[in-house]
Amino acid sequence: MDYQTFSPHSDFGSLVKCYWTLEVPTDAGAGRQRIIPDGCIEMIFTLGEDIKRYKAGDEFIIQPRAMVLGHTIEPFFIEPMGYVNTFAVRFYPYGFTSFVTTSLKDLANKETPIEILFGEKQAAGLAHKIVQATETNERIYIVEKFLLDRLKNEATIDHIVKSTVDLLCSSKGTMSVNSLLRDDLSRRQLERKFIKQVGLSPKQLGKVIRLQTALKMLLNQPSDSLTKIAYESEYYDQAHFIKDFKEFTGTNPKAFSGNDHLALSALFYRRE
Repeated sequence: MDYQTFSPHSDFGSLVKCYWTLEVPTDAGAGRQRIIPDGCIEMIFTLGEDIKRYKAGDEFIIQPRAMVLGHTIEPFFIEPMGYVNTFAVRFYPYGFTSFVTTSLKDLANKETPIEILFGEKQAAGLAHKIVQATETNERIYIVEKFLLDRLKNEATIDHIVKSTVDLLCSSKGTMSVNSLLRDDLSRRQLERKFIKQVGLSPKQLGKVIRLQTALKMLLNQPSDSLTKIAYESEYYDQAHFIKDFKEFTGTNPKAFSGNDHLALSALFYRRE
């Protein structure tokens, strides 16, 4: 698997986390892969063979070849149908709201074809240019020009939402919702703003961010005990850590590293 990330232009530095590419040869046999929530919205272009997304058991859909994958709060399975060649934009949790008028709540836990968000003519033009491009730098230039044309005034990003996301990230997801509140803002008001501009509640996003911290430790420091990882990720105890881990990954921490179905998610998290 060849996974690479690329930094955005400074104009998008507060909105786009990175661009990424993934290539997997047909004979690599990636098979069915479990994808773990990462707290980000992504615009994904499939340049290789189609990809299945499993909904329940063996029931599946074919993912749109140009789509936005909204926030997810539970793992799901995908399976390439052959050669994998993907180009994608990974937005910060609040970043995508600057480019669409749709509430991000409507994008959560599903794939949305880009024509629904940007209109058929504009979406078809973007997808065609991305497919026809021969290099990643060219694709980045194309998508950044498209996003720049769509960019609303950055002031439309609710600064309460942005500062709250920044606090959650800096605390590695450990700050409670009550500690994030301002004197003139109720918990319900904050959650409404979050659902509209992020697609998740502050509590849900905090859980995803804290799990990311633990996952990276588990992958990059495999000799550490689960108790140490739970403590340094500020879980109440090891049992709490394992419960959240299973909820977001579908497996337990000890089974994560050597699981072939998690090879792709492990690759993403190691490179974050």
